[in-house]
Amino acid sequence: MKRFESILCIAVSLLLMNLTAAAASNPTTVPPGDILRHMEQVDVSLLTCGPGSEVWSQYGHTAIRINDRTTGIDLSANYGMFSFSQKYFILRFIFGLTDYQMGLMSTQDFLSEYREEGRWVKEQQLQLTPMEKWHIIQALNKNYLPENRTYRYNYFYDNCTTRARDILLDNLGSSDQPINPDISKSYPSYRELLHECTVNHRWNRFGEDLLLGIKADLSLHYNQHEFLPEQLSKDFAHAYRYKNGKKQSFIGKSSYLIAPGASIIPAKGFTPKLAFILFTLVLIALSTLEYFKKRNFWGIDLFLLLATGLPGIILFLMIFSQHPTVSLNFQILILNPLTLFFAYPLIKNERKGILHPFWRIWTFFLIFGIIGGVFQTYAEGITLLAWCLLLRCVFKMTLLHDKQKNKKGIQTE
Repeated sequence: MKRFESILCIAVSLLLMNLTAAAASNPTTVPPGDILRHMEQVDVSLLTCGPGSEVWSQYGHTAIRINDRTTGIDLSANYGMFSFSQKYFILRFIFGLTDYQMGLMSTQDFLSEYREEGRWVKEQQLQLTPMEKWHIIQALNKNYLPENRTYRYNYFYDNCTTRARDILLDNLGSSDQPINPDISKSYPSYRELLHECTVNHRWNRFGEDLLLGIKADLSLHYNQHEFLPEQLSKDFAHAYRYKNGKKQSFIGKSSYLIAPGASIIPAKGFTPKLAFILFTLVLIALSTLEYFKKRNFWGIDLFLLLATGLPGIILFLMIFSQHPTVSLNFQILILNPLTLFFAYPLIKNERKGILHPFWRIWTFFLIFGIIGGVFQTYAEGITLLAWCLLLRCVFKMTLLHDKQKNKKGIQTE
C-alpha cells in the first residue's frame, strides 16, 4: 500500500542472494553446509506498519525483513509498490485491474519513510530453522525477478499483506505450518474490519460502503481476515509449532522499531449523516412550500434524478469489476442509473402537469432498496435518502394526480 521510490540498495541485496547461488540451479537439493551455518546468523521478521493519513495508507502495511547479522546487510521486501502515473490508475483500481510490484530497499530507508510520516513499525522475529530461512530467501529472490515481481492486486484476496504471509508460510513445509488456537473462531465481515480502520474517517468509510455490496457483509473464515496487516500480526503472535515434541511460539521476539506516537484524531466536522439530515430538512421545507403555494417545483425533481442517477452509473459499472465484493449491491436500487434515462420525459410531463409512469416504477425501486438494507449494510445516510426520495415520489404522484383530476373536471364543465 506504500509506494517506495528509492531502491538504490538493490545491488547490495544481490550479495545476500548470492549466498544461495550454489544451490540456485537446483532448488530441490539441500544447500551446502556453509550456507545453512550462515543462515543461523540471518533473522527473518514480519514488519507491521501503522496507518497513515492518506486514504491508501489508513489500513497499515506489511513487509518482510531479512537481517544478516554477519555481513550487516539488512533489507526489507514488500509487495506494495505502485504508481499513480500508471495509465487510468483510478479506473483500473476500481475495476480490480491494478498491477502492484514487489520491491526491495534497505530497512534503514524503509524505517525513515515511516518515521517521517509519524507511523509506527513493529517487528516480529520468526523462529525458523536455517533451511526454512534459506527457502524464504530463495522465494524472495525468485519473486524479485523482473518477470515475477508484478502481480494483479486485489485488496481483499491478494495484496501486500497476503503476499508476505504466503511467502513466509508456503516455504515452511506442509507438516510445519503454524497452529493457531483461534482457527475455529468466527470472524467479522470485510466491512466490519474496514470500519475498525476508518472509525475516525467517516467520509472515507462512506465511499467504501457505497461501493461494497452484500458479499462484504458475510462472516469470514480463518485466514480471510488476514488481508489487514494488524490481523496478520495478531495471528502470528498467537501461532505456535511443535519442534522436537515441544510447543514453540512462531514468534521469537517482538518489538517496536518505531514506537507508536499520539494518534491524531480528526475532528468530526461535517459527517455524511449530518449532510443527509440537512438534505432531508431542505427537501421537506421545499416540498411543504410547493404544496401550500400550489406550484410545481420541477427543478427539485430534476436535481434528484440527476443526483441519484450519476452515482448509480458507478454502481452499475461495479457489476463488471474484478472485485467480487462489489458486484451485488442493493444500493443501486436507491442510487438508480435509470433515473438519468427517464429524467427528460418525466420532467417534460411534469411541467405539463402530467404524471409519468416512471414515478411509480421509481417508487417500487425505492421500496425494494429500503428492504435490501435489512440484508446489506448501506453507506451512512443512504437509508435516510431512500425514505426522502420515497416520500417525494408519493407527494409528487398525489400532487400531479390531483392536478390531472382537476384539469379533467374543468374540461368536463
